[in-house]
Amino acid sequence: MTLANQITLFRIALIPVFVIVFYLPYSWSYPVSAVIFGLAAITDWIDGYVARKYNQSTAFGAFLDPVADKLMVVVALVLLTSVHPSVWFAVPAAVIVGREIVISALREWMAEMGARASVAVSYIGKVKTTAQMASIIVLLAFNPNTQPIFTLFGSSVFMMCGFALLYTAATLTLWSMVLYIKAALPTLLAEDSK
Repeated sequence: MTLANQITLFRIALIPVFVIVFYLPYSWSYPVSAVIFGLAAITDWIDGYVARKYNQSTAFGAFLDPVADKLMVVVALVLLTSVHPSVWFAVPAAVIVGREIVISALREWMAEMGARASVAVSYIGKVKTTAQMASIIVLLAFNPNTQPIFTLFGSSVFMMCGFALLYTAATLTLWSMVLYIKAALPTLLAEDSK
């Protein structure tokens, strides 16, 4: 069990803690759940850095790392949907979760075809992940049921920033999905023609 894999497992272990803290009936539960999610997001970067720097890349780690990322993001979006019950939140959340399912299935299929490298993580995917993590942290940090401190047009400035980041992440999510499918298309079409 490498240090990189231990960090990834720690990220997974944070998920139930994150859920429990989110639902605690205290005013600090929102900012603390945002801190826990932020810590998980940082460990995503740390485990990759450790794996590369100390040559700790393993097959188990390659499997576990994206699973941990997707679990944390999906759980956070489900929790946030419960406090932002509107189409304006549900649509970008569904786009993000749906894309993760499509790309996971595509990567699995491409791996079976021996062409997994053609659907490797792109730069757009990394920017999307950054916007996604930032939006979730901002939206988690502030209770939408309390009076906002800073407002613009009657809405919380922080919530508006969180929603803007969420829509940016959803747009980049669709863009990166199109790029992944485009990269996989030659293999998909070659298989269909056999």
